[in-house]
Amino acid sequence: MPKTLSVTPQNILDQIKISCQIPTVLEAIATKKIISEIAEKEGIKIEIEELQKAADNLRLANQLVKAEETWEWLNKHYLSLDDFEEIAQTNLISTKLANHLFADKIEPFFYAHQLDYTAAVTYEIILDDEDLALELFYALQEGEISFQEIARQYIQNPEIRRGGGYQGIRKRSDFRPEIAAAVFAANPPQIIKPITTSKGVHLILVEEIIKPELNHQMRINILSNLFSNWLKEQLAELEIVVKQLHPENVDNLENVYKI
Repeated sequence: MPKTLSVTPQNILDQIKISCQIPTVLEAIATKKIISEIAEKEGIKIEIEELQKAADNLRLANQLVKAEETWEWLNKHYLSLDDFEEIAQTNLISTKLANHLFADKIEPFFYAHQLDYTAAVTYEIILDDEDLALELFYALQEGEISFQEIARQYIQNPEIRRGGGYQGIRKRSDFRPEIAAAVFAANPPQIIKPITTSKGVHLILVEEIIKPELNHQMRINILSNLFSNWLKEQLAELEIVVKQLHPENVDNLENVYKI
């Protein structure tokens, strides 16, 4: 028969404190208050049908297909049905506020930052010797050797070697500035002349340049970034005052912290 371990609300709060999670909790509380207050100020309302759809999306996101799975999830996280509804409502208000504030700013932002969203498919080999890199570069130009053959010979990491130096799909910000300039000026498929950095001499094959499209997923990403940056600005203007923590107050963290 399993042993029983009693855990009090104070135990939970103490663990949050010693795990250094108080700043994260405070930020979450402040964020929730900001969203709630601004949404009310902007006159954002929630319809019953919207809340039901938000609850369905919450279940879908957590793979809660059956009623039993939902109950198990609630019990695991010590949540009630009212708590579940509050989570769905909070998510919905956040989404509606984000759209209210930034929906009309998505397209202008996208066209102003197209270069940031352009991506490249590249293969890379980093060598120690600049002369060797140049020799291999010219051999590639003449078709005397393939990039994959060089990768098999000079890449030490087994997984990267097996992939022929494949670096995946990377945005401009994922590259060093001096490499990004050359990569995004390439005419794929093209081998770039070796570039020397503090890591070594880079021999790069640019296989494809992927132009960004303002599709549904891109709109969601931009909206999320705009809203997230806005929230950071709101949080930066707040002074969060933490009162002394008393055991009788731990049932509701919003009663413990005054923001």
